[in-house]
Amino acid sequence: MKIAFLILASLLSGVMVVEAGAQSPNKWPDRPVKLIVPFAPGGSTDIVARLIGARLTAEYGQQFIIENRPGAGGTIGAEQAVKANPDGYTFAVVPSSYVTNSALYKLRYHPSKDIASVGQIVSYPVILVTHPAVPAANLKELVELVRSKPSVFNIGSPGTGSSPHLVAELFQQRSGTKFVHVPYKGDAPALSDLLAGQIQALFVSGSVAMPHLKSGKLRALGVSTVDRSSALPETPAIGEVVPGFSASIWIGMFAPAGTPREIVQKVNQSLGRYLKNPELQERLRSDGTEPAYSTPEDFEKLIDREVKMWAEVVHLGNISIN
Repeated sequence: MKIAFLILASLLSGVMVVEAGAQSPNKWPDRPVKLIVPFAPGGSTDIVARLIGARLTAEYGQQFIIENRPGAGGTIGAEQAVKANPDGYTFAVVPSSYVTNSALYKLRYHPSKDIASVGQIVSYPVILVTHPAVPAANLKELVELVRSKPSVFNIGSPGTGSSPHLVAELFQQRSGTKFVHVPYKGDAPALSDLLAGQIQALFVSGSVAMPHLKSGKLRALGVSTVDRSSALPETPAIGEVVPGFSASIWIGMFAPAGTPREIVQKVNQSLGRYLKNPELQERLRSDGTEPAYSTPEDFEKLIDREVKMWAEVVHLGNISIN
């Protein structure tokens, strides 16, 4: 009996040690936290991550360190985040290409089942712009023109499988139009050829297009989001003319699946406070994005919905990046 008692005491002691060593959400964070960005520094996702990381650092008194892990369209960094220890010390800040990648790459993780959604941070439309020489003064006329002359007009993109490419493909599928897709290596060369009249149309962000829209060198015919953009209130949402069309580019945050729910909720609530701050709102809008706070549950639903939508778009468009 004495031996049995000693064994039991030893086991209980071990359990107490394990429990004492576990991370308590109330004490989190007690060391630096990693924010993985699956792209190189300087892009939209990196900028948003640094803005949010600075505020998390100030609030919690621990460094939220940006770790850029570019490569393979963002899948390398995303996989690193998915497979990290779910202890609340690794998060990822990702753009909407995170979900389109599931239709383009053979991933070693599931984009929704293997993560703990934290929340959406920002969203923004892409704008359908055309060269002024295109004989269509509005979106309705463009749709009618391209339907009457399929595979005559060129639409550019910053690359095959990029978000603007997939938005363009979705537009064609919903509108019954057929452009010739011309992929480039980035926005700059695509925009240059559009300005020169080498291609006729392009989906592009407002921050890139706005100077040329103001100068009259390009024409904005529609925005991709459900609602009109505050930056272009006279430009219709494409869905006003093409039923069933809507697409936005977004940036959000997730943690590895199994991250304590209390920690996920803490970070989500912090995001909610930050995105109500007028100074941060102005800073985000200066980069062409709109604050777009969501609950973890709503962000999870968005990811699930878009994984299915873009898989269908890629399948119907027979799109391959190989």
